[in-house]
Amino acid sequence: MDSGLENIVAAETVLSDVDGQAGRLVIRGWPVEKLSASLGYEETLGLLWNGFFDDLGNSSAIQRQLGEARRAAFSHVGTFGPAVSVVSYLRTGWGLLKDDETLASAIALPAAAAVFTAAAIRELQGLAPIAPDASLGQAEDFLRMIRGERASDDEVKAFSAYLVTVSDHGLNASTFAARVVASTRAGLVSAALAGLSALKGPLHGGAPGPVLDMLDDIGTPQKAESWIDGALARKERLMGFGHRVYRVRDPRADALKAAVAKLPGTTGRIEFAEHIERAVLEKLSRKYPDRSLETNVEFYTAILLEALDIPREAFTAIFAMGRILGWVAHASEQIDEGRLVRPKSVYTGPVPEMV
Repeated sequence: MDSGLENIVAAETVLSDVDGQAGRLVIRGWPVEKLSASLGYEETLGLLWNGFFDDLGNSSAIQRQLGEARRAAFSHVGTFGPAVSVVSYLRTGWGLLKDDETLASAIALPAAAAVFTAAAIRELQGLAPIAPDASLGQAEDFLRMIRGERASDDEVKAFSAYLVTVSDHGLNASTFAARVVASTRAGLVSAALAGLSALKGPLHGGAPGPVLDMLDDIGTPQKAESWIDGALARKERLMGFGHRVYRVRDPRADALKAAVAKLPGTTGRIEFAEHIERAVLEKLSRKYPDRSLETNVEFYTAILLEALDIPREAFTAIFAMGRILGWVAHASEQIDEGRLVRPKSVYTGPVPEMV
């Protein structure tokens, strides 16, 4: 038995390959570093969904479909209760969508993720939601919907690079949850809701916000060593370091570091983050010489999203905006497989006496 399923192969996939020993992530033939630097959101959607929907079209067609779907999703804004949290608002909004296995349902999911996440952010700030602009790309329109004004080209590129970087990552907990639900033929929206619910858990998708809390608590480079020593003595987890799969540096960390470095005015924050990163890695290597605890994707995710003025309470929903591309692709692949996911369990309870 493998209680964490780490050594169990549960699917064959054309979508992504995670090599934890080599620190490599390949998404449909693209190294993640090259993918995030080369393709936009719409192009990555086309890459991941290619072969699952006959009428998908090229990136221009995808952008038009997403724009129209964002406009349709906005009609639901204000029709359900107030935002308790960004994730709960997104989850409720997704639940209003038509739930089948068509391209229309697939396209509605990322489009609605942008609309509902932006609306929730605005509502929690006491501001009115902003209607989408169907003529814009997904990344650009999202930033406009949370700010009320157009973002710079550099900001749009950085945000798009983030969404692309986190679009897929093997058979992680949320993707596996989405595939299980998809195998029941419940529909793509149901599969996405399963993925989002798994992502909400702090052991899977909740680390970027606490990375910034850690950096704020440290405050200055001079306080780094004493703060880290104290945290380790208290056996606290250092957010942004260590990964269930990677035994070397998470390749997504460097992809996001490169993206945020292109944003004006981030040099000082990056230098501070790099100082903390070096100090943490040195302390971890000394304290745990037999374990590999390297920088993971959350560390520079936090720096990038902070630079874009995205509030911390929205980070998990923002992650879902990127990962929904992978969830839909994996759900579609599982549907094509045509087999219900039904693993076995080992019973360890009491055995009744046989009469």
